[in-house]
Amino acid sequence: MMTEAQVTQCLDEAAKRGSRLGLERVFELSRLLGEPQKELRVIHVSGTNGKGSFTAMLSAVLGCQGYRTGSFVTPALTGVKDSFLIGAKPISSEKFCELISIVWAAAETMEDKPTLFELLAVSAYVYFRNEHCDYAVIECCMGADLDATNIVDEPLLSVITNVALDHRAFLGSTTAEIAAHKAGVIKAKRPVVSGCTDEQALEVIKKRAKDLGSPLYISQPEKLKITSLALDGTVFEYKDSGRLRLSLPGAYQPMNAALVLEAVDVLRSEGVEISEKSVSDGLGGVRWSGRFEKLSDDPLTVYDGAHNPDAMIQAAKGIKTYFPSGVVALMGVMADKAYESYPQMLSSLLERVFTVTPDNPRALDARLLAEAFEKGGIAAEPCQSIEDGVRLASEYAKKKGLPLLIMGSLYLYKDVIKLYK
Repeated sequence: MMTEAQVTQCLDEAAKRGSRLGLERVFELSRLLGEPQKELRVIHVSGTNGKGSFTAMLSAVLGCQGYRTGSFVTPALTGVKDSFLIGAKPISSEKFCELISIVWAAAETMEDKPTLFELLAVSAYVYFRNEHCDYAVIECCMGADLDATNIVDEPLLSVITNVALDHRAFLGSTTAEIAAHKAGVIKAKRPVVSGCTDEQALEVIKKRAKDLGSPLYISQPEKLKITSLALDGTVFEYKDSGRLRLSLPGAYQPMNAALVLEAVDVLRSEGVEISEKSVSDGLGGVRWSGRFEKLSDDPLTVYDGAHNPDAMIQAAKGIKTYFPSGVVALMGVMADKAYESYPQMLSSLLERVFTVTPDNPRALDARLLAEAFEKGGIAAEPCQSIEDGVRLASEYAKKKGLPLLIMGSLYLYKDVIKLYK
């Protein structure tokens, strides 16, 4: 078995292979490892936003029912092991080293060697099979049709949380084009649920489901009633659910929870036993980092991983809901996002924004983000480091008596959370 240092070296080597389209390598690696995905009951989750929250909620519900549930989520917030969860617990270092040793040995026999994400995606299926998970909730990284997780022929359930403009260089410039990729999780005669509200995207999803004979269930926002929104949780009702408490804050989370309830109904029709108590306990106890997560009281500091235009619109709604007097913001984003549109979306909500450069090759330079906000009429200050940014933004928030909202790429989270913990 490899040591942690050897595992890190191997993953770094795989990362140098970049990102390459095609599923041939994933299928070959899976075959070499006994096609682990075929031994699992998989719930496959795609969508632009909300995938992680949906996965966390549904996994919590299944866990409260007593099922051993694995979940694969991306991006990892503090380290690669965060992507491999059973219940809410990340894989241990020992098991991770054992897992990568097995998968790497198979990958090294391949002529066309897999990329990093291909290696990790297959590793997730191997891990959940070897750990005898009852269910595996698998989140796509980008798109779905060519995503490395998309090697499941007969998922128990497919999910498309929503469709919005993101990753346009890879997925297309319209929601219909993007939906065609997201709909790759739909498989013949297997049920699919979706929270998509974009009409053009929804037409694509409906056609794909019809062509494959796959029953499609769509959540109904008009049947969602929100009783209260607070930083310690949300109270809501959906259809005939009765009053439910969701432990996750965020004005966007009730819609994710409504989609979970739709998924629960479909799973029940597929023979999965899920009690009302498990639903209530799962939603009431779920934890998910980086999504309107409270980090500190002095000043009140919240982290929200809003990283694309659709998520930024939801973040603006959250500011209006929770912080009507406005906020001080700390932000860092990827260069391939439509960041020029963010100042208009957040106009009048930000007292000042401090910009930082996340630790990622795709990160946008803090100075360019600050310039975009200045052009949009919002005072902005680029910071030399994330540590400087947190310090300066916190001091300014205290001075103004306002909350601090740290927002942008989830790749920023690991460096921010180190400073708070």
